[in-house]
Amino acid sequence: MDLTTVLGLVLGLAGLVGGYMWDGGHLASLVIPSAMLIVFGGTFGAVAVSFPGSILKNIPKALGIAFRNVKRDPGATIDEIVDMASVARREGVLALEQRAQEHENPFLKDGLLMVVDGTDPELTRQILELEMDAIEHQVTNMSKVFEAGGGYAPTMGIIGTVMGLIHVLGNLEDPSSLGPAIAVAFTATLYGVMSANLIYLPIANKIKIRGKEMVSEMELMLEGILALQAGENPQLIKKKLTSFLHDKSTKQVSEEAQDNGEAR
Repeated sequence: MDLTTVLGLVLGLAGLVGGYMWDGGHLASLVIPSAMLIVFGGTFGAVAVSFPGSILKNIPKALGIAFRNVKRDPGATIDEIVDMASVARREGVLALEQRAQEHENPFLKDGLLMVVDGTDPELTRQILELEMDAIEHQVTNMSKVFEAGGGYAPTMGIIGTVMGLIHVLGNLEDPSSLGPAIAVAFTATLYGVMSANLIYLPIANKIKIRGKEMVSEMELMLEGILALQAGENPQLIKKKLTSFLHDKSTKQVSEEAQDNGEAR
């Protein structure tokens, strides 16, 4: 579980509700089932109209990307590729067949198997780049679903408020009930704006960031696979792949480990 996503949602809701109650508001007055139905039902309906089923069925997967904490260790990936490059230089690429077949990363597994099978390097690059593009396109579509939800939710909130005001104006016989009825009507706007800026748009942004991390990791693997296939020197491969480490501290640690290895 990604604690930043969960903690952000909890802190956001706690801040909004806590600030409301601090001024003497009552939590029960925020729970209006009819407003929830209008805002969330209308938003989900608008999103369903906007996207085909092939994209909507990936919503659970998109939520998994946003809430699941996937540990990515590019340094370990580089070390693994360098180790395989060393084995390939000593024993040939066929020595990597068993290791490739058992590898848990499907992208790296596919690339290694193509290398073992003697696939042309340019064709290997084309196939893996197409796979990268497909995954990037899929993640982009996932984020667009939640971005659309963030766009529709405030509008649905306004619609709910207008519907509530229509109901209020149609029942003016009891002036004493106007205040509470208007407050209930504006709750729909609160639901729309809150859900857009606390749920839909932040989740869309998190999915985008996770997608960039996935693509960056695959780019690193792609260059490593092609360098391994070309029979490049393992240490040169390590230096090349280290350039993919955007975190300077991680890069420094990797370079120090490399220097220590050369010193030995």
